[in-house]
Amino acid sequence: MQILKKLSILAVLFFANLAVAQSVSEKWPAIKTFHGVMSQTFHPAEEGNLEPIKKRSAEMVLKAKELLKSDIPAEYKTLKIMSAAERIEIQSQELHKMVLAKATDAELTAKLTALHDVFHEIVGLCGSEKH
Repeated sequence: MQILKKLSILAVLFFANLAVAQSVSEKWPAIKTFHGVMSQTFHPAEEGNLEPIKKRSAEMVLKAKELLKSDIPAEYKTLKIMSAAERIEIQSQELHKMVLAKATDAELTAKLTALHDVFHEIVGLCGSEKH
């Protein structure tokens, strides 16, 4: 029964986050573009397949830079969101350097997971900001 409760809570949070992500991506297209690379590399990594991130880490850096330079909607230009966007750029660069240095799969997975968490931090902050 405990597992069912946890799964239900996770499902609710997932769909709530998805709804926020959709409205954020409509207002801030660069976050949608970054998310495309993130989802196509993170989800395979969850299954133990790190080839997508190994092949696309440079692209992740490029999309992170574009995210930070993009036309960010005024309601999302808060200190917390901008700080998180800067962390995405920094962590993307660190991840790319790790790929080039042939870091272990465990190290890459940990770094990609941390980067994924920052992305979701931004989406959550965008949903919690007063518009």
